[in-house]
Amino acid sequence: MTTPGTVAVAVLGHQDLPLWDVYELGIACAVFGIPHPLPVDRWYDLRLCVEHPGADAVPAGHGFALRARHGWDALADADTVIVTSVPDACVTGEEEVPPALVRELRRAADAGARMVSLCTGAFALAAAGILDGRRAAAHWEHTADLARRYPRVKVDDSVLYVDDGTVLTSAGVAAGLDLCLHIVRRDLGAHVANQLARRMVVPAHRPGGQAQFVDLTVPVRDDDGLAPVLAWATAHLDEPLTVADLARRAGLSPRTFFRRLHASTGTTPLQWLLNQRLTRAQSLLEATDLPVDQIAERSGLGTGANLRRHFTARVGVTPTEYRRAFG
Repeated sequence: MTTPGTVAVAVLGHQDLPLWDVYELGIACAVFGIPHPLPVDRWYDLRLCVEHPGADAVPAGHGFALRARHGWDALADADTVIVTSVPDACVTGEEEVPPALVRELRRAADAGARMVSLCTGAFALAAAGILDGRRAAAHWEHTADLARRYPRVKVDDSVLYVDDGTVLTSAGVAAGLDLCLHIVRRDLGAHVANQLARRMVVPAHRPGGQAQFVDLTVPVRDDDGLAPVLAWATAHLDEPLTVADLARRAGLSPRTFFRRLHASTGTTPLQWLLNQRLTRAQSLLEATDLPVDQIAERSGLGTGANLRRHFTARVGVTPTEYRRAFG
């Protein structure tokens, strides 16, 4: 696999990539395909691989095109294989991941390659059985589909990336860059990875266990009859609200209200309320300069200490850190 002084990295490209996936493909190519600015003993030999290689450029969506010399068969002798995405239809289940690609991914894994996915690339690794029994990350918008379609995968929708030894997976967009820099750090050391991060003007290291900044709101179906009372609740989050209060306003017993809300949202009434309160706190942190104690009162979380505890547990950073990033 490896020639002296290099680590062979095969990066998969596809036709008609959504713009986000073009970005993630660019991340992998930028990290592993551009020579390091400092003298290093080892670096990466990047191979961009498409289904039909050749002189003609492959359309990649949004006006982009890919020209690659390597086909999917080049995955088999790579040290590291990176799948940056799959077509949207493979995420929703309208289409299956191409069997030929599944076969080549399985062959590469069996040959000992390190297997990596960025964002929806996890669907390709899952289709090949490579994620069976493993914990895996993907963008939070797609993790429900991943868990539904591949129940043997232990999907984690909260983290930036998962390093499971020979199999690594990341959430989307910037988290893909975090994982690529983590791989450089693991392969070549912190100094090399830090210099690369400095050249790319990004933080040197975000640990994989940091939470994704997910949308905490939970959709409610229009046909469940609960939308009016839940809309009322979101307008009165600064008031003390109980499940009994909401059930009474909905004209239901607490038990029936619990059952209907859980069927509609997949969560309990108390968890739904907490999510709404944290969402309100996120909005106030982003849009105002209010002190944390006042934000806690306006979102119905009572005290600043209570807000900090729940916010950090759910979002993964403190309210102050969140405001610094998004305010």
